[in-house]
Order: sequence, then C-alpha cells, then structure tokens
Amino acid sequence: MNRPSVSAVAVPLLTCLATLGTLTVWTATGNAGTPARLSVAEGRVLVPSGHEATAAWFVIRNTGGADDVLTGVTGPAGHRAMLSRSVDIGRNARSMAMVRAATVPAGGALRMTPTTLDVMISPPPRLAPGDRLTFTLHFRHSPPQTVRARAVRPGH
Repeated sequence: MNRPSVSAVAVPLLTCLATLGTLTVWTATGNAGTPARLSVAEGRVLVPSGHEATAAWFVIRNTGGADDVLTGVTGPAGHRAMLSRSVDIGRNARSMAMVRAATVPAGGALRMTPTTLDVMISPPPRLAPGDRLTFTLHFRHSPPQTVRARAVRPGH
C-alpha cells in the first residue's frame, strides 16, 4: 500500500496556511482596498439659450479604494439625458460626442464641466436662474444617486 509521506502532505498544507495567514493580515490592515464610496454635491445646469439642448454637470467624489464607472443618467420626465463630451474638430470648432461611460477614480473625483464631460438634456426644459432639476446618476458598481442641479446662466 502506497501512503504519501508526511513531507508530501505537510508542504502543500503549510503553503496554504501561510498564504491564508498572509492574506488575512493584508486584508485586516486595509491593504485589500475598499469598494467605491461615491458622493455627489448639487450640480449645475445651464439656462438654455436655444431650443436644441442644454448641459448639466456634477462633481462625483470617490473616497473608496476602487474605481467606479458612471454609466448613464436619467433626467427630468419628457427630456433625454445623455453623457456627452466636447471634442475639438479643428479650426477652433468643437462638437458634442456621446459617451457611454466615465470612470470615477478611487480616492479622486470625476469633475464634469459644460466644456468637457457633461449631461446633455434635449429638448431643454424651461429654466430660470435658481430653478432646480433632479437627475439620477447610474453607476456600474454603486447604487444610483439622485441629485439636483441648480440652473445658472452661462459663465456662472
């Protein structure tokens, strides 16, 4: 009858125990990271100057240890809300391009602006300075966040 030797069993067992112990210490000291922890302050939305679209923007902070991804936005009823980015098309001209998602970095922030990444709202709602609109931001790993945006004139 062939029995495994003590060393043949002990080496893999001790390796597993050492690995498990190391991972336990690594996790207990906070080195395994933490999930994304997102917060969004009140945003801004431009008072529309035309009839095609307007823009809203937010600062999304992530105090967690893992990135998350903004995957979409739900806007006011009767209006489409889409992530968009301003792109340079040459000769001092810019255009809007739809964006599928944007990363919210661990320990950092996704800073949206009307001239970079924003939420395009079409058709634009009737707004006066100080009015507020409600949006729901959707993320890949975190629950949706419902936030408000205050209407401002361009340049404010």
